[in-house]
Amino acid sequence: MGKYILKRILYAVIALFVVSTIAFFAVRMIPGNPIEAMTEKLPDEIRQQVFEQYGFDKPIMEQYKLFFKELFTEGDLGESLKYRGRKVTDTIASYAPVSGLLGAEAIAIGVISGIILGIVAALNRGKWLDYLVMFIAVVGIAVPNFVLASCFQYFLTIRFHLFPTPGWEGFSYTVLPALALSFNSTAKYARYMRANCLDVLNQDYIITAKSKGMSKFRLIRKHVLKNSILPIITLLGPQIALMFGGAFVIERIFAIPGLGSYFVSSVTDRDYTMVMGQTIFIAALYILSVLIVDILYGFIDPRIRVSQRGGRDGN
Repeated sequence: MGKYILKRILYAVIALFVVSTIAFFAVRMIPGNPIEAMTEKLPDEIRQQVFEQYGFDKPIMEQYKLFFKELFTEGDLGESLKYRGRKVTDTIASYAPVSGLLGAEAIAIGVISGIILGIVAALNRGKWLDYLVMFIAVVGIAVPNFVLASCFQYFLTIRFHLFPTPGWEGFSYTVLPALALSFNSTAKYARYMRANCLDVLNQDYIITAKSKGMSKFRLIRKHVLKNSILPIITLLGPQIALMFGGAFVIERIFAIPGLGSYFVSSVTDRDYTMVMGQTIFIAALYILSVLIVDILYGFIDPRIRVSQRGGRDGN
């Protein structure tokens, strides 16, 4: 098991290095130089000082080496080009918790509601509840979350006044953004859970348990849920980072002071260091979440441990 964990950590480090490299060169390949646009009206001496401050006076490979040296030795992602004197890491540390809270609420809603809907649909296969859940799943997958967010905002806030206007002043302000953000994941989890439950319900041990008079609630809790939830855990890892990234558009719609506003504005303002820093942050979050899921799988699914022992015995 220890060898399995070390291998996964090594893969994660390599993946983060590759993503960081791609992000660095992709940003540098964008036409134009933001420093030149910022300093075109300044004297040549001051322009040169600004170029030296951000390292744009050096060849690109030297910039690459300096970037990775600061990243891995100091954890420094550089300084914002738009907001001079503001570190990218400080911006992420200040505003990422807001996006993280919104993403955590959306994940909790999506996982819980998706699992419940999937089980309900599987237990009522071919009935109206099954068709209703599948309709919700189709709508959740087909309709973008920003469209749902606009509909929620109009009907539940403006028309019926059930929720407060956009902002970030308490828990009630997070309900609609979290619902809009979680709708797509709810649909995915419901479809996967329904398919997994239908497969499990046809297994011999389920039929045996039913014949022994086991109650439906105990059957679901002890057998169906336990054997159907593993694929959901697989989806949960990437979904954590995707929720974080997907929250950017929702944050703009609901005026939430998260990373979304900075990410969008940094793209339009050509703030290369901010774009690159947030891209690496999201990529690191994605890789970390996948790594955690891989490690958890080794503990949750006994087949992985058995296959590892079999591989060692075979060698």
